[in-house]
Amino acid sequence: MKITKQLFFKLLFLMAFAWNASAQEKVTLSGTISDDANNETLIGVNIYIKELKTGIVTNEYGFYSISVPKGKYELQVSYIGYKTIIQNIALNASIKKNIALESDSEQLQEVVINSNDKSTITNIRKPEMSTNKLTIQEIKKMPAVLGEVDVLKSVLQLPGVTNSGEGSNGFNVRGGSTDQNLILLDEATVYNSSHVFGFFSVFNSDAIKDIKLYKGGIPAKYGGRVSSVLDIYQKDGNSNEFHMNGGIGLISSRLMAEGPITKGRGSFLVAGRGSYAHLFMKLSDNKNSAYFYDLNAKLSYKLSDNNTLFASGYFGRDTFKISEDFSNTYGNSIFNLRWNHLFSDKLFSNLSVIYSDYDYGLDLPSEGLTWKSGIKNYNFKYDFKHYASDKLKLTYGVNAMFYAFNPGTVSPFGSSSGINFKQLDKKYAAEPSIYVQAEQELTDRLSVNYGLRYNMFYRIGETENIYANDQAVVFNDAMQIYQSATPISVKNHDGGEVIASFDNLEPRIAVAYQLSENESFKASYNRMSQYLHLISNTTSATPLDVWAPSDKFIKPEILDQVAFGYFKNFKDGAYSLEAETFYKRSKNHIDYIDGADLIANNAIEQVVLTGKSRSYGLELLVRKNTGKLTGFASYTLSRSEQQTPGRTANETGINNGEWYRSSYDKMHNLSVTGAYQVTEKWSFGGIFALQSGRAATFPNGQYSYGGMVVPTFEGRNKSNFAAYHHLDLSATYIPKPDKNKGWQSEWVFSVYNIYNRANAASMSFRQNETSGANEAVKMSIFGIIPSVTYNFKF
Repeated sequence: MKITKQLFFKLLFLMAFAWNASAQEKVTLSGTISDDANNETLIGVNIYIKELKTGIVTNEYGFYSISVPKGKYELQVSYIGYKTIIQNIALNASIKKNIALESDSEQLQEVVINSNDKSTITNIRKPEMSTNKLTIQEIKKMPAVLGEVDVLKSVLQLPGVTNSGEGSNGFNVRGGSTDQNLILLDEATVYNSSHVFGFFSVFNSDAIKDIKLYKGGIPAKYGGRVSSVLDIYQKDGNSNEFHMNGGIGLISSRLMAEGPITKGRGSFLVAGRGSYAHLFMKLSDNKNSAYFYDLNAKLSYKLSDNNTLFASGYFGRDTFKISEDFSNTYGNSIFNLRWNHLFSDKLFSNLSVIYSDYDYGLDLPSEGLTWKSGIKNYNFKYDFKHYASDKLKLTYGVNAMFYAFNPGTVSPFGSSSGINFKQLDKKYAAEPSIYVQAEQELTDRLSVNYGLRYNMFYRIGETENIYANDQAVVFNDAMQIYQSATPISVKNHDGGEVIASFDNLEPRIAVAYQLSENESFKASYNRMSQYLHLISNTTSATPLDVWAPSDKFIKPEILDQVAFGYFKNFKDGAYSLEAETFYKRSKNHIDYIDGADLIANNAIEQVVLTGKSRSYGLELLVRKNTGKLTGFASYTLSRSEQQTPGRTANETGINNGEWYRSSYDKMHNLSVTGAYQVTEKWSFGGIFALQSGRAATFPNGQYSYGGMVVPTFEGRNKSNFAAYHHLDLSATYIPKPDKNKGWQSEWVFSVYNIYNRANAASMSFRQNETSGANEAVKMSIFGIIPSVTYNFKF
């Protein structure tokens, strides 16, 4: 690591040199930008100085800072859904200027972009690609399925993003698995992002302020996952006056309250949701049920102009029952305490202490057992944003995480159970890291964002299986199959002893070259490492899946990604085009031997092999940003493959060592989203999604052995399910659109899967009891689902 560490500190020196080189007699304009009505800080607001053709955007807490030569300037502040502010300002000394933006209801109904609005140019100039940002105002303009705006549904419409299948949790990004997505809610890790088989997300849109999805060019402050980062921030709450809003629907309802603790300085927010469709099932003597509930809470208080405290939390649960024979409960618990401190008008800091807990359990009364497992995460973060000059911005910080894994606890269910208590070996790990990143304008046309992240990982444990030749999986030459090895001994360690350690240096760089005010080329490269692995042989998370840390047998996955893109705005931003091509490759990608048993396996290394993966593709995103009809169309052409060759010349590897399609490979992915404002009272929306069917392994024959019929199978993932598609429509009626105070309401009518497409969630093969012929049986979960919801606020 000697060379890499030298590179790391050399980058620090270069950044400091660039800072000093750019220093001259300048003044600094800084402050926060917020919503005029509720004092809520706004993320990603564009601040543009016309004369210098330069600008800045607010950070995650609404803060901005820009240093410029002394002089008189025209300052423009713009943000979608708000009226643009243009004012002349004389900067003869450094000043702090807080700005409140007024919501533009007309702009929300029929979006109009001012030709002087340079926010689109800022996006063209910014060295940031493979990134999609959505404000809650934009999300609320999208069609509301089941009467509720959904954050994850909006993300699934973006290029490069697919769902894991009908009735499945999570999402896939650029050919990656669900566990390769880092999902953050107020900086806290969310391990399961879905309610009710992926039909709802865990994110209550009433409580959400801003979301941002990074598919590539991922900034150095993020680590721990190799596919994507979904960064979501909750609202702070209204510090001016008390308000409530909510919705009553056929399937679920929600309610949120927010208001000041101390007017103008402190606020609170509490939001809750719950579903109750299972209650109607009980009325019809249906003993099956599926329901969820969750709670969001947040407190914020401004101690002084330079210090603000935040405390936020989330708690959610899902329960799924089949008669009295099966019960599954799972959910997330999150708490975060944060301190914002402004050291100067150029240096902003955020200190966070975070707790995340995901537990999942299963009750099987018929088998007389209860299963529980989970993962806990304790996280300390200290981040700094340094606005060194108008041409150079530095971001740096430290991060330390501690993990506690419970692979499984088996307990007897009921007094008559014959099951004995069993605790699988608990596991622990620590992951400290440090990062630094710079965003720099090299010329008027060329901007670059570059950085490094150095992370370490320590696997901590008390027991360790020892295998002959250090191989937990052995190859049977006679049968030409892989089998689990038997440990030759068990080594006991003292509590807290490190039994495996890793470290990696992750370079990141993104470059933007502006061809004109309305078009640019961009390129990016990033390396990511992932030390946690979701042990699963399904395409999405299930209650019996477990998270496992890297160790001497399961190495961390290392991924490299390059991307190139062309970006253009047309007709003063009325239309926009984003085209990107990407290539990803990784090593130490987890694969499983044939017949791997993952349930209650206390030695998971005995069924795991590591190989490599690759994915590549083309993404297109076309937007219509103005007029009564707005929306976007996205298309992705991609391929996702993996390979696990034999470790020696005698071993066959998985799938004979050949490349094969990953379970989440979908060559074609098309999504069209539209919203049409007919009148002030009526608006309509629609989403059409079309994806290639998931890759699958089907039987291709059979033989008889000892009176039993044994199926034979084709190569891994050689076939695929039928294409996945559905059309969702919604209509929104606002009785009194001009009413801005008091009781305000709207009706949302929606139909999910309007033509009742039976998309396959799974496929099973069996012998027909009558004819004796072999047959394939498709299982579908959701058909057409109409819904109506009454939303209100006061």
